Amino acid sequence: MVGGFGLNTVSGLAGQVAEGGGFNPFLPAWIILFPFIGFVVNAAIAFLAPNQRRRVSLVGPGVLGLALALAVINFVLLLGAGESEPVVRSYWTWIEVGHLRIDAALQLDQLSIFMALVVTAVSFVIHVYSVGYMQKDPGYARYFAYLNLFVFFMLVLVLAANFPLVFVGWEGVGLCSYLLIGFWYSDPKKSAAGLKAFVVNRIGDFGFLMGMFAIFAYVGSLDFIAVFEIAPRALQYGGAAVTMITLFLFLGCVGKSAQIPLFVWLPDAMEGPTPVSALIHAATMVTAGVYLIARAGVLFALAPLTMNVVAITGAATAFIAATIAVQQVDIKRVIAYSTISQLGYMFLAVGLGAFTAGIFHLATHAVFKALLFLASGAVIHALHDALHNAREDASEAASQDMRNMGGLRTYLPTTYRTAWVAALALAGVFPLAGFFSKDEILWAAAAHGQTVLWVIGVVTAVLTAGYITRWIVMVFHGESRVSSKARKHLQPAARVMGIPLIVLGVGSLLAGWMNVSGALPLLPEFTWLHDFLHPSFAGAESVLAAHVGEPSHAAPLGGGEGTWAVISTVLAAVAIVAVFRILSERKYARAKDAVAPTGVMGFLYHKWYVDEVYDALIIRPFQALARFCWRVIDRALIDGVMVNGTAAVTRVMGRIGSFVIQTGYVGSYVLVFLLGVLIVLGAVAF
Repeated sequence: MVGGFGLNTVSGLAGQVAEGGGFNPFLPAWIILFPFIGFVVNAAIAFLAPNQRRRVSLVGPGVLGLALALAVINFVLLLGAGESEPVVRSYWTWIEVGHLRIDAALQLDQLSIFMALVVTAVSFVIHVYSVGYMQKDPGYARYFAYLNLFVFFMLVLVLAANFPLVFVGWEGVGLCSYLLIGFWYSDPKKSAAGLKAFVVNRIGDFGFLMGMFAIFAYVGSLDFIAVFEIAPRALQYGGAAVTMITLFLFLGCVGKSAQIPLFVWLPDAMEGPTPVSALIHAATMVTAGVYLIARAGVLFALAPLTMNVVAITGAATAFIAATIAVQQVDIKRVIAYSTISQLGYMFLAVGLGAFTAGIFHLATHAVFKALLFLASGAVIHALHDALHNAREDASEAASQDMRNMGGLRTYLPTTYRTAWVAALALAGVFPLAGFFSKDEILWAAAAHGQTVLWVIGVVTAVLTAGYITRWIVMVFHGESRVSSKARKHLQPAARVMGIPLIVLGVGSLLAGWMNVSGALPLLPEFTWLHDFLHPSFAGAESVLAAHVGEPSHAAPLGGGEGTWAVISTVLAAVAIVAVFRILSERKYARAKDAVAPTGVMGFLYHKWYVDEVYDALIIRPFQALARFCWRVIDRALIDGVMVNGTAAVTRVMGRIGSFVIQTGYVGSYVLVFLLGVLIVLGAVAF
């Protein structure tokens, strides 16, 4: 018996997994295999023929296009099947030890297919964009090999049918983030950033592992269907066991999805190529934690304490990251802290039990955040080339610091227009994507009576509108701070980079309309996403309904959802207009002449001094301990006393022996021999 339930129960549940509801997946394994084939081919090209850029350009995005096509086909088939039961395709037995059996199996259901669709669609666009962005890089083939491998592991993560296979994808995206963030590994700063991401994520991965061990100990299985069926009977609501399990899993999510206190790696991930930043931030690695909580919703619904921790952590992260973004000057770091903030919104949603709202914001955010990063990349690419051609400083600091930009809308019109679309979507302005998904989360906080979290969410939304408008103004508006010589060389993005911007711009306009609340005034109710994902979250929702009840749907200050949706949009619009009018007239000093802000703004500019606190409390003490171990234990004790000391004593004893015993006189040897014989005889006699 495990956790009060027999192993026969687990086996029976696993055996009941059928291709129910008429849904028959079409080549689901190939959704994963196509990116892996791309990795193998591009890795071979990188080793054998690194100059074959045309083949790499075809293979890299091509395999993602094929994976996207299969994801679309399976999505359409699932739509036609209605509320289908999950379909599990097992390919072989991966691990079998005692009562533990883990299959290499994929689970095809509403949540996994939707996530696969988001991952492949956004990744495909980023791959196409990368063809133009990375064209001149000597590591072109290696870059696409890593990028394909990244998507392969992310698809393993979202399509896996059990926790251990999710963990394989989980670790895989961690490995690929290390490879891609430190892609230009000859630069120590970039190499250190990749290492930082890898090390910080190991903390979270420990939590994931411990959570899996605990699940098997109490439930007796690691397969999703079996675990979520047994858990409500095997685990007591609010009990210590389920709380421990979910807190461990949440620790893994905090590391992977960059929540406080483990968010410090994500801003440094900007050291990688810009399309990598888009891929990590938009549709892959950092959303894995949100997906895991949504997938394990039944377990989290059984742990009210953990749910509160998740919601509070999400709200706090959203607010803190938004305040930091207000004063950043690197074009990519503003967007990086924006990602951390928006991930906080997603965790707020799933922590409240609004799982569909969290996934909804994950999907819309994937589109407009990818657009923001790719627009940043287009600016960096154009500015770097212009500075290089003008024979000026074309370093990363020169081409990414917004204080060195301004007035670029004239030179980069497509980038400028699409950047505004993404900015308004992020700010939650109607009718763009972010308006619908962010409103769902804010209203979920209000409906669950979480007034403080609701207020934090609204304030963060206003801050978001403010810092993204500042980003737009400093880059595209006002007087140009690019030298007149460099401005002559500014060129719009190539078509292979411009088309992805337009595609994502259209997506930022339309993605939110997949789920329109009936409470919104003058708009037709269209809750397609809620209806589509309902089977995946029905178990968790039934647990919440049984123990918590239905949300009150009472706003903290009165009024309905439609009223507060209008108010939040008006607040965002006011923030945008106010910041635009104030900053568009401001004269910015170039980076080399700028003075760092002081006071509260200086506190935000230095990112709440979180890195400095980590350095003082963890890094420097750990380095001091490492130096002590090296100098005292390793060099002095082990090498000095044990190894070198033993050798020195042996050497001295040998020399003494050579002078006292090995004299060269035969008579001395006979005398020593006779003395030895007498000693032995004496010992025997007595």
